[in-house]
Amino acid sequence: MSDLDQYLPAIVAGDAAAFGRWVAGAEPQVRESLRSFAAAVDVEAVLQEALLRVWQTAPRFSPDGRPNGLLRLAVRIGRNLAVSESRRLRTDSAEVEELERALARLERCELRDGPDPLLRRLVEACRERLPKKPGLALAKRLLSSGEPDAVLAEEAGMRLNTFLQNIARARKLMAQCLEKQGVDLEAELS
Repeated sequence: MSDLDQYLPAIVAGDAAAFGRWVAGAEPQVRESLRSFAAAVDVEAVLQEALLRVWQTAPRFSPDGRPNGLLRLAVRIGRNLAVSESRRLRTDSAEVEELERALARLERCELRDGPDPLLRRLVEACRERLPKKPGLALAKRLLSSGEPDAVLAEEAGMRLNTFLQNIARARKLMAQCLEKQGVDLEAELS
């Protein structure tokens, strides 16, 4: 199995092409790990947020010596986001057991190659264009380590509902901005 952590030094240095190569290899496994949540949450939104958070936290990531540490972090972030969203929506918690089985399978999966070197730069540019409150809400989510939305909302000085509305607005504005930049979101997410 290829170790995607080979891209970590370049990602930490801000290399968008390296992050694109990492995403190309990691995305299928992160998506697979979220499969059990598909009926309960918006998996595409969780996946996007997880990848954005990985980009934000990669400079502070310390490898543990095992292969694919950043990929395991992405899966854990995705899991935490999905669990939080599932709890928020009061869905069945049986998905957690399925997720743990998927995590075990993940360590045995082979990774694919194939970068999208411009995606990170475009995502960052669109994120910088967000209005203040949606940008703050999104930044809180991206920089968190899976903390509940209620905690993030309080830290941002917002009521929970306002925080969630700002997240939804940020998602919509990011999608519009990326589409204006020529990013085919449907193709990127499939």
